[in-house]
Amino acid sequence: MTTRSQPTFDLSGNPKRLRRETRVKVLFMLAGFTSIAISALIVVSLVGEAWTFISQVDVSELFTLGWFPRRGLFDIPTLLIATFIIAGIGMLVAVPLGLGGAAYLSEYASPRARHWMKPALEVLAGIPSVVLGFWALSFISPQIVQRAFSSAKPFTMLAAGLGVGVLITPLVATVSEDAMRAVPVDLREASYGLGANKSTTVRKVVFPASISGVVASMILALSRAIGETMIVFMAAGAVGGALRTWNPLDPGQTMTAAVASLATGSDQVAGEGLAFQSLFFVGLLLFLITLVLNWFSNRIVRKYREAY
Repeated sequence: MTTRSQPTFDLSGNPKRLRRETRVKVLFMLAGFTSIAISALIVVSLVGEAWTFISQVDVSELFTLGWFPRRGLFDIPTLLIATFIIAGIGMLVAVPLGLGGAAYLSEYASPRARHWMKPALEVLAGIPSVVLGFWALSFISPQIVQRAFSSAKPFTMLAAGLGVGVLITPLVATVSEDAMRAVPVDLREASYGLGANKSTTVRKVVFPASISGVVASMILALSRAIGETMIVFMAAGAVGGALRTWNPLDPGQTMTAAVASLATGSDQVAGEGLAFQSLFFVGLLLFLITLVLNWFSNRIVRKYREAY
């Protein structure tokens, strides 16, 4: 009795295609390692001069009446207070507007309305911050802030915060809208089947189901607000330095604006004691704050992400 031999198949794949896939894999791996290496080099470049500053500066100079680095006054709370006041005002503007826009685009807008509103929102996100800074200085400050508060100065943290809020609103809206649209239609139909109307479905079903993406959009917007430079540099005033203040109607200087104003003409700054080294310390502090916010955002997304 003879047995018929089974045909054999070569499952190794096309050698040419395998070589191409290997090259692409190596290319992507190099891109990933390059981004990590660049981040590490940035940290190393900051740490060296930041350590020089913190090891040589007197502790009393870090807690004075204000931030005047050319005079040897490096009040860190001044920069932190102004940074978070302006970022907080921006979030108060961006969160309701962004979430409202996201809910409308995701649940209420017709396909035709969404077709032109979504690109318009993304175009707003692409406006250079220097343009928004000039708009905050020439319109928000005189037409809104000074009309609402007669005691307000031409340069205020409130005007800068409103400008930052306009800047980060598209970020909240687009990320939140993508998260809401990712919620399965079956959940909406189940809610309607139980007798819920549109608004109840949005509040009780869609929003909780997309909470991880919504929270991530808020934290990303907060990171963007903290790292904004040109709007606060132009509209908040206090370019040469700032006194510590909690009043949003006063001028203020954020960490980014402090770096920008002091780094202008940095060849002269190098001879001003520790003023030049303070740039690296503020930059490292800003980097650490942003890193913590991004880490917290990733934790929130992983903890509350729903799998459908």
